[in-house]
Amino acid sequence: MTAISRSGSGRTGVATLICGALAAGGLAAAGVATLEPGEAAASSHREAPLISGTPQYDNTDVYAFVSPDKPDTTTIVANWIPFEEPAGGPNFFPFAEDAQYDIRVDNNGDAQGELVFRYTFKTHVKNKKTFLYNTGAVESLDDPDLNVTQTYDLELIKLKKEKVVHTTKLADDVPVAPSNVGKASMPDYAKLRSQAVYKLSNGSQTFAGQADDPFFLDLRVFDLLYGGNLSEVGNDTLKGYNVNSIALQVPTDLIAESEHQPIVGIWSTTQRRNAQGHFAQVSRLGSPLVNEVVNPIKDKDRFNASVPKEDGQFLKNVTNPELPKLIEAIYKIKAPAEPRNDLVDVFLKGVKGLNQPPHVTPSEQLRLNTSIKPTASPKRLGVLDGDNAGFPNGRRLTDDVIDASLQVVEGELLGAKNDLGDAVDKNDKTFEKAFPYVALPTEGSRGPLAKGVSTGNDVRNQLGDALQPAGTTTGTDTTLIATSAGAGAAGILLIGGGLMWWRRMSGGGRRARRGY
Repeated sequence: MTAISRSGSGRTGVATLICGALAAGGLAAAGVATLEPGEAAASSHREAPLISGTPQYDNTDVYAFVSPDKPDTTTIVANWIPFEEPAGGPNFFPFAEDAQYDIRVDNNGDAQGELVFRYTFKTHVKNKKTFLYNTGAVESLDDPDLNVTQTYDLELIKLKKEKVVHTTKLADDVPVAPSNVGKASMPDYAKLRSQAVYKLSNGSQTFAGQADDPFFLDLRVFDLLYGGNLSEVGNDTLKGYNVNSIALQVPTDLIAESEHQPIVGIWSTTQRRNAQGHFAQVSRLGSPLVNEVVNPIKDKDRFNASVPKEDGQFLKNVTNPELPKLIEAIYKIKAPAEPRNDLVDVFLKGVKGLNQPPHVTPSEQLRLNTSIKPTASPKRLGVLDGDNAGFPNGRRLTDDVIDASLQVVEGELLGAKNDLGDAVDKNDKTFEKAFPYVALPTEGSRGPLAKGVSTGNDVRNQLGDALQPAGTTTGTDTTLIATSAGAGAAGILLIGGGLMWWRRMSGGGRRARRGY
C-alpha cells in the first residue's frame, strides 16, 4: 500500500483521515443510548464529571500497533489512573479489585466486539500491622519485603452478537509490577518490570503494572489560554506522572478475522461492581480525544456507558460542532461552513483503502490495519506525514496525536492549510524497544538532594524531573500549545485558534523545519 502524501489528491485523503481521528469522540459520544440504572461513565485524563472522582476506573489512553520487533503480532496498551504522583504513598496506585478491565476487539466491522480480553485483580498484604508498602529493599516480585502486591487473572471471552459463546482462562495469579516507590526501596526497578512480563502458551505476552504516562502534551490551557498572553507554552504537562498500564501482545491471526480482512477495531472499557453485585460499564475509550473534542458536558458521562453499535445518534454534534465557533468568536478565524459532512464519513468507518473494514457499521473505535508492517523510522505525524503505519491507523506510543488532530480541526480537509502544534513533540522518556514498550515509571525518590545531603539518591525533597531546581530558568517556546485528552472540547480548539493567530502574527510556523 502506498503512503498517503501531503500533496495533491493524497493530501485530501490524509486530511480526511486525521479529521476522522480528531472528531471521532464527538459522533461516538453523540451516539449514546439512555443510561440503564446503575450505569455511568467517563474516561481519559479526568475529562468527564463522574469519573474524575474515581481514578482507579478511569481509562486514560489506548494504543494499538503492529509490534515493531515482532511484526506477526499486534500490541495493545491501555492505561488507567491519570496523574499518578510518583511519591504518592503510602497506598500508591493499585488496580481496583471490584473492576473488570477489558480490551475489546471488533474484527468484522459490525460495531460489536467479537473478542474481550478481561483482566481482574486481587490485592495481597503480608503484614497489616505496618503502614509501609514495602518494608525493605525489594529485589524481586516475590521479595518478602514487598508488603503489598497484586496479581491478576486474564480471560479471553468470545462473543457473537454481544452474547458470550466461549470463555477461556489464559492466565491466573500473574504478578503485577508494583508502583515505583523510589531508588532506596526498588534499586533495580527494570528487573521488577521484566519479571512482570508473562508469556502465554499461545505465543502472547501480557503485562500489568506502573509505567510512565506515554501521552505527551501541554494542558495548561485552563489558565486563561496559557497565561492570557500565550507566555506559558511548550510544557509537557504529563512529564513526571505515571499511569497503570495493561499491555497485551498477541499473534495477529488470533484477533484478525482472516488474512483477507486484517482490519480490527479496538477499544477498552472498565466495569465496576455496583451495590447489587452487578458490573456496570463506567469507562470507554478508543480513539484519542474522543470525549474531549466534540462532546458537550451533557454527553460525556453518557458516552462512556454506551457501546459502539449505539454511536451516531447525535450526529449534529459533528455536523454542527461547537468548537470551530469558539475559535471564530475569540480569535476571529472563520469557522468552516456547516454542515461538516467532511468530518462524518471517515472517523466512524476508517479511511477507505487504509483501515476501513468492508461492510463497516459506523462506530467509534481505534481502527488498525494489521497487514501494514511497522516502519524502521516512524514519523510522529503518522499518516499525515506519509507514514501509514501510524495514527490514525491505530496509535503508536510515539505518535503526536495532538498536532495531527489540530491540523485538521480548522479545515485541512477543506483546503485550509495550517501547521498547528503544541510544541510538545515527543515523550519526556524514551520508550522501550521490546514488549511492553512503555517507559519505566518515574520513581518517588527523584529531584535534587535535600538540604544538607551531599551524596546518595534516597533522600529527595522536590518534585524532581518534572520541575527545574530552584533558581534555574528555561527558555519559552512561543509556538502555541494544543491540548489533549484531558483538556476538554473547548480547550483543544481554543488553543488551536490561538496557535493560528500566534503564527500569523509572528510569520512563523514549522513547515520549513519539517521539510514540507
